[in-house]
Amino acid sequence: MACGRFLLGPYYNETKEKNLEREKLNVLILAAGLGTRLRPLTEDMPKPLVPVVDKSILEIQAIRARELGPVRLHANAHYLAEQVIAEGTRLGFEKVWKEPEILGTAGPLKRIYNEGYRGGLLVMNGDAYCRFDLNKFMENARRDRCDVALLAVEFPQVNTFRVDGNGHLAGVAGRFGSEQGKPATFSGVSWYSDAALARIKDGEFDIREFWKQELAAGHPIYVDCSQMDATWIDMGSPAGLKAACDARLQELGLNSWVGDHLHSTVQSRISKVGCSVVQNGVDLPEGARVENSILFAGAAVQAGETVKDEIRGRGFSWKL
Repeated sequence: MACGRFLLGPYYNETKEKNLEREKLNVLILAAGLGTRLRPLTEDMPKPLVPVVDKSILEIQAIRARELGPVRLHANAHYLAEQVIAEGTRLGFEKVWKEPEILGTAGPLKRIYNEGYRGGLLVMNGDAYCRFDLNKFMENARRDRCDVALLAVEFPQVNTFRVDGNGHLAGVAGRFGSEQGKPATFSGVSWYSDAALARIKDGEFDIREFWKQELAAGHPIYVDCSQMDATWIDMGSPAGLKAACDARLQELGLNSWVGDHLHSTVQSRISKVGCSVVQNGVDLPEGARVENSILFAGAAVQAGETVKDEIRGRGFSWKL
């Protein structure tokens, strides 16, 4: 018996490890956008790598995803892709998929499935600062047993989703389906089973077209409305970037933050009014003050100047 256990032990452990690897959830962080609303800040830095206080959105989303346990992290990249690839390597991503052309949302999903990845796919945006309970979302999605689950938020300016009484997608206003039902906004967080990924057509780009096809084929789509009031900020505009930084500071329990390479005297030049961030690469001369503002590397500040309600970087200044 002892000999039998000795022989079976390594085989059992190897098989168990392979099973655990197969069961890992795949997570895709969409990071291929052009970041046009944040130019010139994003002229030499892709939007997912723009620092939101102490970390980029790409890193923050990766941290959120890992709260689910062991996952395989993926990202797609197009604009300044080599920077995203390098950062993905640093953060331990399974793979960053370089896209010669932007493939919408459906394209990257199908590409990952076609490459043989299994275990389902959670999708997150690389341009939204959010604080969702992803474990709760996944539990609700599995309980509903639909092949596709979408996480909704309350955002009256958009609210294009229509959700029926069973918690399923009834339609998207102006696109397809019913105009009746509870209004909600898509948060950008979604989950797809392997069966759903298999049904995405090769060459499909628009994920909303796929949702339309799913409903037409009798495959219900679950919409989780349990976190409608959670933090969700589109950081793709200057105002959104400032709101994301304010939310990050609140999460860290801080009123202001300065880069770790800056002299300690910089902190004394930041007003306690509002929330401020001073990144590395900023020269804050004597007598200068910062109030409710964000300064990125290369921002020009004059001696004695007060920078107030502003985002400033190399060659640009945005009044808030």
